[in-house]
Amino acid sequence: MAEKEIVYVISDSVGETAEIVVKAVASQFNGGHVDIRRNSYVEDTEDLEEAILLARKDHSLIAYTLVVPALKEYLDKRAAEEGITAIDLLNPLMDAFVKRFNKEPRHRPGLMRRLDEEYFRKVEAIEFAVKYDDGRDPRGIARADIVLIGVSRTSKTPLSMYLAHQRYKVANVPLVPEVAPPDEIFTLRRGKCVGLIITPDKLNAIRKERLKALGLTSQANYASYERILEELDYAEKIMKRVGCPVINVSNKAVEETASLILDVLKMERSSNR
Repeated sequence: MAEKEIVYVISDSVGETAEIVVKAVASQFNGGHVDIRRNSYVEDTEDLEEAILLARKDHSLIAYTLVVPALKEYLDKRAAEEGITAIDLLNPLMDAFVKRFNKEPRHRPGLMRRLDEEYFRKVEAIEFAVKYDDGRDPRGIARADIVLIGVSRTSKTPLSMYLAHQRYKVANVPLVPEVAPPDEIFTLRRGKCVGLIITPDKLNAIRKERLKALGLTSQANYASYERILEELDYAEKIMKRVGCPVINVSNKAVEETASLILDVLKMERSSNR
């Protein structure tokens, strides 16, 4: 079996970008059988020198993503001296950005990784919102950044998901007269919990539409005025016990309510300092 070709990937960050590009190119040659040897978090010329000598010994080439100018210049110079092909994967495009957009790059390694971390935080928040939706597991209440409480159809789930996309971990708890709320909501510190209320007329209309979508009669107790008033009265009492701010979601878009939630919690936390 023929030995794999070797490519040294050098980066002053993780090196994932360079490795992905090398794999994409390698896939065009003999099924992509290439041995990628990554040298990550290169900080000085000593780190570069080690990779250069290995590449020379293996008759390999180097693909690199170096945003620190001094490291790039050193690698280009030494690779030329050793007769090694060194491919710069970032700077040609960076130069094009400078010329076209008239802006200078930061020359700071790891910025892409920070963007990735933001993405993973958002995914984690979304998974959290799904796991602790509708009071499924009260253990999430203590771990949440925000806890939403309210009767059914006050947009708790859509708000949880919207805020999750902004990287907030949100748990929501339905308030139902027949079911005691979890003890955890009464021990939350100020600035974490928000109560959601709605006018009886609006809730009645929403619940009727919900029943219609489910193929059920609109006369069900779920949408009756008497039931709705009972639930809203119960929810108000619970919110007073919790001592949380309350937002009326009637006729408000999810985006508007989410913004209000963040504003009132910010004020709550500020006044609690």
